[in-house]
Amino acid sequence: MSDDVRDDFFPFITSVFIVFLMVSITPCAAQEVADTKVKPLSGEGVFGFLLRNGLDPKKDLMAFLNLNPGKFGKDNSLLAHHAYALPSLKPATVVEPLWGDALKEVTISDNSLVGALYYLISGHGGPDPGASGIYGGERLDEDEYAYDITLRLGRWLTERGASVVYVIQDADDGIRDDKFLKYDNDETCMGESIPLKQNDRLKQRVDIVNQLFKQNRSTAYQRSVSLHLDSRVEKKQIDVYFYHHENSPLGLKLAQTMRQTLEDKYHLYQPGRGFSGTVSTRNLYEVKYTHPVSVFIELGNIQNYRDQQRFILAGNRQALAEWLGEGLARDFHDNR
Repeated sequence: MSDDVRDDFFPFITSVFIVFLMVSITPCAAQEVADTKVKPLSGEGVFGFLLRNGLDPKKDLMAFLNLNPGKFGKDNSLLAHHAYALPSLKPATVVEPLWGDALKEVTISDNSLVGALYYLISGHGGPDPGASGIYGGERLDEDEYAYDITLRLGRWLTERGASVVYVIQDADDGIRDDKFLKYDNDETCMGESIPLKQNDRLKQRVDIVNQLFKQNRSTAYQRSVSLHLDSRVEKKQIDVYFYHHENSPLGLKLAQTMRQTLEDKYHLYQPGRGFSGTVSTRNLYEVKYTHPVSVFIELGNIQNYRDQQRFILAGNRQALAEWLGEGLARDFHDNR
């Protein structure tokens, strides 16, 4: 469930919140880069350059371009005065304990998202479970399901070479395949206790994202993604809603790209179902004050029986995470 705010409810954020950041940024990009850089031969094209260095242009071209932004001429031609970083020839293995013991390792399957940095914020957490619903006599809590989908999304992005920051973290949950995800309140915000008051909770996570955004300013493509579940009257089934900052053209484009990706997926796998998800602006604290381009996503109505199927089945949570990931990947390639 989202946290609406009035324009005058929160003061403008100042950078007085200091956090000792032992940051869990999955360092995929660093693992994909060779230790040395290579200059092209006179007149050498990008395909020949990659082949000369033992790389496959079909498989490695995108990663090569992502690793060397601003170093190409027209039609991605090589420039003689530049030395170029090369994607690693060895598959990189990334370990992320937050995924849980069974899934904590992943081997990079391709380099398509090298150069992308994502801040993933799962809704609520700690003393705030968010919205809740009942299914088969069991309680469903928003923060548990949003967190599970967030971990799945982050793992999918990592597998493709992206760097990922999990702003809300639970050290002992991991990715879970249970229908009913047990509620706890031990989530943290990057290791810090999550405050009880709503405005303090929101400010805490936004301040951390903004500080990391500043620290990683050399990374051209940074995106903040907030995942929530909505709570409406039981009969109200909803599709996925996307919200962006009203003055952010890139935020609008990100939201539109992700929405279109989900519509394409539903048309492919559930023809005739239709898709009514929307893109709009909304006065949300995380959208309003987060410095990176951001999107705030409501994944469905936790009180509606049909929407609940989207959350309680692990396969559906995985599919939703992957579809969101594909939308993020589209946006990355459109804005590289």
